[in-house]
Amino acid sequence: MDIATIAGLILALTTLVVVLIMDGGSPAELFAAPSAIILIIGGSMGATIITSPLKTVLKLPQFIMQAFTTRNFDAKETIELLTKLADKARREGLLALEEDSKKIPDAFLKKGIMMVVDGVDPEQVAAIMETTVEQMRARHKQGIGFFTAAGGFAPTFGIIGTVMGLINVLKQLDNPSALGEAIAAAFLATLWGLLTANLIYLPIGGKLKSKSEEEARNRYMQLEGILSIQAGENPRIVRDKLSAFLPPSEIVSEEDAGKAPVKKVAAGKAEKAQA
Repeated sequence: MDIATIAGLILALTTLVVVLIMDGGSPAELFAAPSAIILIIGGSMGATIITSPLKTVLKLPQFIMQAFTTRNFDAKETIELLTKLADKARREGLLALEEDSKKIPDAFLKKGIMMVVDGVDPEQVAAIMETTVEQMRARHKQGIGFFTAAGGFAPTFGIIGTVMGLINVLKQLDNPSALGEAIAAAFLATLWGLLTANLIYLPIGGKLKSKSEEEARNRYMQLEGILSIQAGENPRIVRDKLSAFLPPSEIVSEEDAGKAPVKKVAAGKAEKAQA
């Protein structure tokens, strides 16, 4: 599970409840007008579905799961693997990587190394792998766009709910005792519109975007390593080149890397997120 997503959601909800209680209210008051909740959620989702293709709508549960799960991609281990492959290719030739490529769990990386072993032209390797990354980002943008659009519709439906509620208030002007409750119910629609947009839709869209960019950055790092191996570059140069993709605090020197055992690349699980 993505701890940051869960912790952020809990913090926001806790803050909302605490402030509501400090102002003399009760969390139960948020649900005093169920019709407002139905209007906001149903209306915003319905409007967003209108703007989205059916295949995107059917993937909605998958997009939500992606926001709450982590992608196990260890960049340092990938760098170590590519450095070792570069060293082997330099000593024994590119054909010697065939058996190693079959053991790579990450489909993207495996595909790239296999093309190198098969003698595909470097420009074609780069073009194919870059197209793969761009298509991955295009698929991710479907989920990002869906929740971003929903975040724009929700406040608007909140205003619609408030206007509808105020119309009901005007019908009860001859009953002053019911005006307070009716006005509160009307403004609850605006509150729910803002809450769903800024606590659910837009944060999920932002999380999906950040994860998509992170995965794309890792894929481009792998592509750089693949092309470096194909070019027969020195393993030290390969390590330094790929380490540039890491934050300075995470860069591991060659001496330190030699002391630590290399684990299996955990990037294989990341390929599921491309769907």
